[in-house]
Amino acid sequence: MEPLNIFYSEPDPDRWIKFDRYPRRLIRRLVRGKTRPGGVAMVAINLMKGLDKLGIPYRLNNYRYIRQHPNEVACIIGKTHVLFEHTWINPVVFGAGIYSHPIDCPDLLTKYPNIKRVLVPGEWMRQMFEPYYGDKVLAWPTGIDTDEWKPADSSKSIDFLVYDKVRWEHGRYNDELISPILKTLDDKQLSHIHIQYGSYTPTELKDKVSKCKAVIFLCEHETQGLAYQQILATNTPILAWDRGGYWQDPHYYPEKVKYGPVSSVPYWDERCGVKFTGIDDFEKNLTGFLKQVNTFKPREYIFENLTLEKCAKKYLDIVQHIND
Repeated sequence: MEPLNIFYSEPDPDRWIKFDRYPRRLIRRLVRGKTRPGGVAMVAINLMKGLDKLGIPYRLNNYRYIRQHPNEVACIIGKTHVLFEHTWINPVVFGAGIYSHPIDCPDLLTKYPNIKRVLVPGEWMRQMFEPYYGDKVLAWPTGIDTDEWKPADSSKSIDFLVYDKVRWEHGRYNDELISPILKTLDDKQLSHIHIQYGSYTPTELKDKVSKCKAVIFLCEHETQGLAYQQILATNTPILAWDRGGYWQDPHYYPEKVKYGPVSSVPYWDERCGVKFTGIDDFEKNLTGFLKQVNTFKPREYIFENLTLEKCAKKYLDIVQHIND
């Protein structure tokens, strides 16, 4: 088959003078070391890994080629500047690394009528976008590397890893949720260690998960949730805070957007673990979770739904059927 035409890059504009992005990029590399890919970068990376596994060829950021072949599909993973800063006459599949809400560009499909599909990471986000972009919006998750994220060889001696990804009003939630959870674990003599979103490396997460029998996952909501799915791929069950309610991003809520319900674990079934809505039902659900902890099969769920190959195949199907 013909190669897919994939486009992805991080925004890196000039800041003070023309072309200063290049020396700034070099200085950042020297001072900070190699940049770790963020969530949107992982969408592109894992898609390409999945295509490699399927033997599907692709071109990355070949703007010259795509201009010379206007009938071929441009697969613009993100971020949004890739769409906005270039002239596109090709049919476009746009996403999943786009903006947070359609109010940021309500006339997207008017400006770019050649956009055939808008991809978002999960179903609740698809429903949030649908009133603006209609049936062109599809939920598509990127795949999880199950060779990299796999069960630990060693025995696990710690009861829980508490994964803290509470992004807003952390002080409030520390008082109302996190500290009471830790006290409950201590009262029940359940050992635990902690990790906080944004301050760890993938190696550190793997190491801590490998020592723990289960994970308590704390996050207001996730559009896909790569980290918790990586944890599930290690066959480690999760007790997940799934508060529901409104989308909480303070750039939008409550003045600009009130949308709900959302989910912290948008890809999930009973094999993954147990959910709780807050501190009021935490202890009861913790008890039920512990009774079943050895019977969950989260890696099986990932293999059925979120492998690199399955998600890449779904992406390929979307591209091949954009005119259906």
